[in-house]
Amino acid sequence: MPRVVLVNPQIPPNTGNIARTCAATKTELHLVGPLGFELSDRYLKRAGLDYWPQVNLHYHPDLEAFQAYYQQQQGRLIGFSVRGASCYGDCTFQDDDWLVFGSETDGLPPEILTACDPILKIPMINPEIRSLNLSVSVAIGLFEALRQLDYLH
Repeated sequence: MPRVVLVNPQIPPNTGNIARTCAATKTELHLVGPLGFELSDRYLKRAGLDYWPQVNLHYHPDLEAFQAYYQQQQGRLIGFSVRGASCYGDCTFQDDDWLVFGSETDGLPPEILTACDPILKIPMINPEIRSLNLSVSVAIGLFEALRQLDYLH
């Protein structure tokens, strides 16, 4: 099953909402620090409500720790960025993919972007909108992957 990776998330309610989505879909959630909040943050817990025990959560204190962990695993790093070259709907997802999302303020750092192949975008009709909310973007990417892989029955 694909995994979700958040690199340097900054806003507790976004991460809480993503954790809830991951709990609902039984998807691993990897948080890569530094985080813009404490994991005990009340806003984080409130957004995830009482679902936190259901989250398969992995914390990596920094990008180097995540990369060391990832290198021992299988699968592609698939980056999501407003500057992605391909539309997420055109990607053929695989069971062992890692769906990688950056912080709300800065997106994915260059050192992780270079490791991602492909880098996908979620197209928006209105060019005046810079990006979607992080939790919305994760849900769009994750549910498309799960749909393609036939997990949604």
